[in-house]
Amino acid sequence: MSETVLCAVPSEAPGGLDAAPSAHFGHCAAYTIAKVENGQISDVKVMPNNGHEHGSCIEPVNDLARAGVTALLAGGMGMRPLNAMHAAGIKVYHATGFATVADALKAFAAGSLKTFGEEQLCKGCGGHHH
Repeated sequence: MSETVLCAVPSEAPGGLDAAPSAHFGHCAAYTIAKVENGQISDVKVMPNNGHEHGSCIEPVNDLARAGVTALLAGGMGMRPLNAMHAAGIKVYHATGFATVADALKAFAAGSLKTFGEEQLCKGCGGHHH
């Protein structure tokens, strides 16, 4: 991958490369955001997830888009936020089973993650986990 991609990973607190990825996009504590270029991971920062408490999965999408994120690595999300990601120009990749955010980012940098499809969508509870 030769282009520069600003990539976000839903993360458990406190976020960062050593944090565990969060299983569900909207319910994470924070987003770890990193630049991925030529297989290298740099410029890592953590952005708190401020939106979901207000009952909207769309607010975190808007926050990520405003931050310049163009790729999201997620284990799960519902149809509404997935559609909102696509509308915001953010590509979503399915990333599950990784011990750390760094492991998920390395898999993305290596080109080994598949794009998120309908088979990965969360179902039931109106698309939300409790």
